[in-house]
Amino acid sequence: MPALTPALMPALTLGALAALIDGALGVIPRNEREPPGPKQPKQPNRPMRIVLGYSGGLDSELLACALGEFAKRHPDIQCIAAHVHHGLSPNADAWASHCQERAAHYGLQFHRLKVTLSRDKGLSLEAEARDKRYQALLSLLGPGDVLLTAHHEDDQLETLLLALKRGQGPKGLAAMGMVQPLTLANSEDAANCWQLRPFLGLSRSDMEQTVEALGLVHIEDESNSDTRFDRNFLRHEIIPLLKQRWPAFAQTCARSAALCASQQQLLDAEMRKRLKPMLQRDGSLRLCLTALAAQEPLWQEQLLRGFIELNGLPLPSQLQLQDALKQLLGAREDAAVHLRFQGLELRRFQGCAYALAPALASVLADATLDDVSSAPVAVTFSALKQGIALADGRRLWLEPANPGEPGLSDMAGETALQIVFGLPGSTRTRPHHRDKGRELKKVWQELGVPPWERASVPMLMLGQSVNTDISASGRLLAAAGLWLEKSALAKPGDTAWRLCLA
Repeated sequence: MPALTPALMPALTLGALAALIDGALGVIPRNEREPPGPKQPKQPNRPMRIVLGYSGGLDSELLACALGEFAKRHPDIQCIAAHVHHGLSPNADAWASHCQERAAHYGLQFHRLKVTLSRDKGLSLEAEARDKRYQALLSLLGPGDVLLTAHHEDDQLETLLLALKRGQGPKGLAAMGMVQPLTLANSEDAANCWQLRPFLGLSRSDMEQTVEALGLVHIEDESNSDTRFDRNFLRHEIIPLLKQRWPAFAQTCARSAALCASQQQLLDAEMRKRLKPMLQRDGSLRLCLTALAAQEPLWQEQLLRGFIELNGLPLPSQLQLQDALKQLLGAREDAAVHLRFQGLELRRFQGCAYALAPALASVLADATLDDVSSAPVAVTFSALKQGIALADGRRLWLEPANPGEPGLSDMAGETALQIVFGLPGSTRTRPHHRDKGRELKKVWQELGVPPWERASVPMLMLGQSVNTDISASGRLLAAAGLWLEKSALAKPGDTAWRLCLA
């Protein structure tokens, strides 16, 4: 039998396979597996979780076997095999059953995740399936957890060639790392979980020999032979010719990818260092455009890319990014720049740039009281003290105000209130921090609330009717998280309530 890589020598043992997972875990920064930057809260008493992306194919079958052995040695770590059901093949149900049975055989917890593909015209079926698969797997992760995938040396070569085909820079040419940070939520410093590829140093032939030696049963996905997909075309038509001419082609390309990765790590570290003081986070994460304009043009591109990635949104092309920079930085101070790309919207407001998902932007942009999603919600004062859930998942409640803090005056428990969204900009209001009343749209501007977020602010009102000149009738009580109406303030020494939103 041909020799395997040194990592698996001198024998094909489960212990050697499990050691590859241990070795990859050891590369994670900080021995305690903590992500860099501020500590992220974990669920109480929850162990570290490793989630394997388990298709049941040859590669992931071998990794599932290795993870089963690893789990025996590390009972303190929760090990899960997660199978994503795309529904693309008539065999999809059988594959899910196979994975469930084999996961039980390996002693792993099993999760079946079903996704639906929309077949968007702007995205290939291959790309959409990959994106939905990763989204499903990431849904199982929490801060400090690990996603395990079975990518190997030949996958690395395919990824590098595809990056060259797309004209990508160092980040794309870096291809895949054995340990890669992942971001589950906005984080100004870095990641909050990790993706590990412990088999990245093994070739496809190494893994085939190992699976055969261990007698593992795996599925065969018929789509893997369809050369209409770019990756399959490279795998079956191009790479065999390259290896025939240059047998060590995969290894030398892996070295090039590693060099690009090293350069990209340095670039990312400097980018994060420069970006952090430009960010403002009292509310939505936003980028100060004055600070961005002070950077060199090449850094401006890098920093805008970094800002978009912090928001977990897809990057536009280089030409689109350059055009966006011109419009964001060259616009008048009061200009309302609004740029749309695939999966991304960039907006400018009060000298800052915002990155939004298109769905969020379209829902919030011009909502009014006539919108179904903005219908008033009837509630009593006592119910609000207990807390209520809003339709978008947020929670609104009353709690006692601190001594000296402005608060709502106390009311009878059954006092009828309503929560309203999207009040007209001409509405008159008198916030507790102002001496005089003013139109609502002017108050939004004073407080720096972007236009697309205003309709999502819960407005607490007394009674059941809505009046455009609310301050005159004294019906508006508060804008949750922003201000209280002067007419609704508790008197000194009286019971006062804080309106909370989360």
